[in-house]
Amino acid sequence: MKDLGDTSPPLLRVERQRWVIPARLAVTAIPYLWLLVFFLAPFFIVFKISLSEVAIAIPPYRPVFDLSEGLDVLWEKARALSFGNYVWLTEDDLYWKSYLSSLRIAAISTLIALLIGYPLAYAMARAPAAMRPILLALVILPFWTSFLIRVYAWIGILKREGLLNATLLNFGVISEPLTILNTDIAVIIGIVYSYLPFMVLPLYANLERMDHRLIEAARDLGCTRVKAFWLVTAPLSLPGIVAGSFLVFIPAVGEFVIPDLLGGSETLMIGRTLWSEFFANRDWPVASAVAIVLLAVLILPIVFFQRHQQRADEAGR
Repeated sequence: MKDLGDTSPPLLRVERQRWVIPARLAVTAIPYLWLLVFFLAPFFIVFKISLSEVAIAIPPYRPVFDLSEGLDVLWEKARALSFGNYVWLTEDDLYWKSYLSSLRIAAISTLIALLIGYPLAYAMARAPAAMRPILLALVILPFWTSFLIRVYAWIGILKREGLLNATLLNFGVISEPLTILNTDIAVIIGIVYSYLPFMVLPLYANLERMDHRLIEAARDLGCTRVKAFWLVTAPLSLPGIVAGSFLVFIPAVGEFVIPDLLGGSETLMIGRTLWSEFFANRDWPVASAVAIVLLAVLILPIVFFQRHQQRADEAGR
């Protein structure tokens, strides 16, 4: 049959095709250009500083590479590169303890945020359609207030003379004030409160699009409500769980403000260690090495997970 979809002259079709390909390339190139300018370029700058030596200067390091010295000198320096700053991270237990403590606190906070956020997102998705915009606005409402002010508010709630202890004492739940502020528990509470919307929103978007007729079909086949949830709802909501967990876990690992305000002197997190190296010790090379290792710790699991998902999708096809 004759194709009647495009009745334009052949010359016009060729001209149009010639403009479509560059337009597609331009649209594709914009995200890569953004990634190059705002991720790869800063990454290589920090990586270059991590290979430098600390010096009493402004900025406080001696650059390894200087383009004014010529290509021959640059090649010799490249061959003599030292990764001493990275070796130092393995020798001083402060750094690996900070990494482990950050991962532990971030993992606990992510799990608690999931346990709180999943029922909340599920209730929002099952609420009447007229109520969903209001519930969604209530979840987003904390973002209308400064993040710093919200964290400061928890100091007044968690301190020994704060609102929480006063309420528990008035109701006779405790006989003396609890010490919560300046502990890891306070940091976890602050992280869960601050990043809970990042867990709820992906879960709500995933659960709201779910076809509820699948639940009805499972019930008709003899499943109880709990069994239908674990066999249908939970597997279908897995992408939302993964997305929300990443959105909470990744920023929580490198968090600085919450541990600095709610944590005590014994609360070790890599964000505080980074700040101390940059601004207190002014050891930019070691601080840059800490940042590079932190980036690798966070990115590699995501890359492996994406590859696993891609292989699972290909196997499913």
